[in-house]
Amino acid sequence: MTTLSKPMAVLMVCTLVATLASCAAPDPQQKLLETKDCVECDLKGKDLSQKDLSQAVLNRVDLSGANLSGANLSEALLDTANLSTANLSGANLTKAALTSANLSGANLSGANLEGAFLRNADLTGADLTGANLTNSDLKDAKVDGAKLEGATLKGTLMPDGSVKN
Repeated sequence: MTTLSKPMAVLMVCTLVATLASCAAPDPQQKLLETKDCVECDLKGKDLSQKDLSQAVLNRVDLSGANLSGANLSEALLDTANLSTANLSGANLTKAALTSANLSGANLSGANLEGAFLRNADLTGADLTGANLTNSDLKDAKVDGAKLEGATLKGTLMPDGSVKN
């Protein structure tokens, strides 16, 4: 019978524990789709197009560059989320909470943001062409350079200060 040295035994145990830990950690995208709860998850560049994420809890999530076109994010919590350069074209963001979210350079063309809460959000350079922003709250949001052609702004609380194109 061969006896392992103490350092070798410790190394083998550590390797086994690390392997088991990595197996136990769920894929963030799978976790989101199963539980609709993924706070601080890294979903950068993921394809979540056409997914039902209504009422999902996604605070502080990184969805930069993600494809969320046609996704249902109604009543989702996306406070302080990073959605920079994400594709949200045609997405349903009705009554979504996006306080202090980064939507710079995002494609929100044709998106429904009716009643969305976008206070302090960064929409710099975002494409909001044809988006529905009826009754949305954009107080203190940054919308410099955003494309708003054909957007519906009825009852929208606009940012204080200037809006630069």
